[in-house]
Amino acid sequence: MGPSRPRVLIVDGHSMVFQWPELHALHARNGPAAREQLVRALTGYQDATGTHVIIVFDGKGARANEASEPAGIQVFYSKAGQTADSVIERLVATYAAKYEMVVATDDHMERTTVESFGGGWMSSESLAMDLRAADADLADRIAKLRKR
Repeated sequence: MGPSRPRVLIVDGHSMVFQWPELHALHARNGPAAREQLVRALTGYQDATGTHVIIVFDGKGARANEASEPAGIQVFYSKAGQTADSVIERLVATYAAKYEMVVATDDHMERTTVESFGGGWMSSESLAMDLRAADADLADRIAKLRKR
């Protein structure tokens, strides 16, 4: 087997917001705050694991746009008349040969399409477990550094 490809995690933003109870409750009161909390959590995950993270949300404007957070996480918003799923599918189709593309979504059709383009997928529950594990691992590494 050849060298491993860098891993890229693409997160269906609204799928996570609506599947994670704490974000769903926050979204009911303040949608932008729920998205911001998800971005913060995934930025921490990227920092802890070295996995490049892209979050895709259904659009907020007339054209697709991308915002890069200072830590290098990428956030995409689909344009009017386009779904987050179509943005995710295009990213996987374009980059699956070069990167290990993993999509976090609970949408069954999306999973099937992502797999047809050579990507992998994980559920919102699996991503939540990975985030908790990465946080625990980072806390453990910091504690060991402090003991030196």
